[in-house]
Order: sequence, then C-alpha cells, then structure tokens
Amino acid sequence: MIDLIKPMLSGAVITIEVLVYSTIVAAVLSFLFGFMKLSSIKILRFIANLYIEVFRGTSLLVQLFWLYFALPLLGIQLSAMVAGVLAIGLNYGAYGAEVVRSAIQAIPKQQIEATIALNMTGIQKYQKVILPQAIRLMIPTFGNLLIELLKGTALVSLVTLSDLTFQAMSLQTATMETTKIFTLLLIFYFIIAYPLTLMVKWLERKYTVGRV
Repeated sequence: MIDLIKPMLSGAVITIEVLVYSTIVAAVLSFLFGFMKLSSIKILRFIANLYIEVFRGTSLLVQLFWLYFALPLLGIQLSAMVAGVLAIGLNYGAYGAEVVRSAIQAIPKQQIEATIALNMTGIQKYQKVILPQAIRLMIPTFGNLLIELLKGTALVSLVTLSDLTFQAMSLQTATMETTKIFTLLLIFYFIIAYPLTLMVKWLERKYTVGRV
C-alpha cells in the first residue's frame, strides 16, 4: 500500500498547485468580467458577454486540448501546467462572472440611490455598500464552484500533467490493483475537498454575523 501512496502524494501536490493557481485566475476573471458585464460602456459589455458565452458554452476538455495541442500550431507553446491552469481558470471564471453580476444586481436599488444622495464616489459606493453585501451573496455559489473546480483539475491528466488522476491511471496500468488505487483516489480528493468546504462554511458564518 505504501508503494501506492507515495506516487499518489506527489500527484496530490500537483493537483493542489493546479487548484490554487486556477482558483486565482478564475477569481480575477470572475470580478473583472462580472464588472465589465455591468458596465455602461457597450464594448466592455460585449467583450464580457462573448467571453462568458464562449467559455460556458464549450467543453472544458475541448478548451484544455485547444490550449495545449492547437496553440502550438499557431506558434504559441504552453507547458502542461500553464495550459491546465489557464483552461480551468478561464472556464470557471466565466461561471464566476455571472455569480458576481447577479450578486451585485441583487442589491436593492434604494441602497444605490442612497449612495448617490450621500454624494459617494463610485469607489466608495462599491467599497462601503455594494460589495460587502454582494460578497455575502456570492460565497455559497463560489464555494460550490470551488469544489467543482477541484474536480475539474482531474482533466489535466489528459495533457500528461502528473496530477492525482494521472498517477492513479499510471498505477492502475502498472499494477492492475484497480480497487485499491481508485479507493485511494477517492480518499485523496475528499481530503483536499473537505477543508475547502469547511473554509466556505466559515466564510459564510463570518459574513452573516450581525446580519439578518
């Protein structure tokens, strides 16, 4: 069993790296394109809508393969790690952008009108009134997306990145101990996912303290 756990541990490190980097990319894109979709500038809304519809409307697997296998034909060579992080970040960022947009639009218009009456700047309006409430609405959905993103990292094994799934498939081919290997795979993914679930629950509690 130890012989199986060691390579799985090395795969878990890669999976966590992909998870962290792609989460950062997805978070940045979520807020960037979420705000762009709410912009009063038509071209920004068009770009945001195009990005969201393309990446939500096509398969993550196809996006990953395109970045890793098709871009070199155009003279752009990406490593497996970069291609994996970009594909996952771009895909989940599109879903996250809609979360940001809907959360901001859920803030009552009366509160926005109040910020105008108080002569707040655009930055003050978002910093003090809109974002604190919108983030509270975003957390549960972002938590679900984070867990889904973790599951999506398994696809990077298809571009030869030695993550958990890649290590499991390699071990299964070499040893044929299918039950042990895939049981370990389940356990490893759960061990990574469970702290994320606890973190999201903690954030929900933190942002709902003192609020009805």
